[in-house]
Amino acid sequence: MHAMQYELTLPADYDMEIIRRRVADRGHLLDDWQGLGLKAYLVRERGMHGSPVNQYAPFYLWNTGAGMNAFLWKGPFQGIVDDFGRPSVRQWSGLAYEEGSAADSAAQVAVVRRQRVPDGVPLTEVMAVAARETERLAGEGGAVLSAAVVDTSRWELIHFSLWENDTPKADGDMYTVLHMSAPGRDRLPG
Repeated sequence: MHAMQYELTLPADYDMEIIRRRVADRGHLLDDWQGLGLKAYLVRERGMHGSPVNQYAPFYLWNTGAGMNAFLWKGPFQGIVDDFGRPSVRQWSGLAYEEGSAADSAAQVAVVRRQRVPDGVPLTEVMAVAARETERLAGEGGAVLSAAVVDTSRWELIHFSLWENDTPKADGDMYTVLHMSAPGRDRLPG
């Protein structure tokens, strides 16, 4: 499993309805994208859920590197580049994935928690702790799914979770889910 996210931080007075319309018009384009586990179309709006910014920040879980590369180099990503410029695209290796207690529900919010991989701790222990946290989050009431991924160039661990309501039982930056494309969600490795 591979994870990917880019963040488009927009002006404080940006009309976020533009992003909502964009997702409504184009979100379905990845509903059957080969190699995609899921794409959560995420936004943060200044003043909502503690967000200091307006931001469009979709989060992807990929089943295949080939699918991710096709998206970036041959696919819809060019539309983002054409309309907003070329954002930095963060990529992580997958550590753990779990379907949640509310797996059959529509996701309303996402939580992304970033933390540094601590120095002096064996990496196998870091992975085990991340897997247990993924399982714990997935078991919470209202959890749609949970994943843990790591960027080994920065030694940054990400816990990503989706929730059926706006009262998630997870800490981190909270996003509203506008749409979810999940053609290969059932094939994401646990």
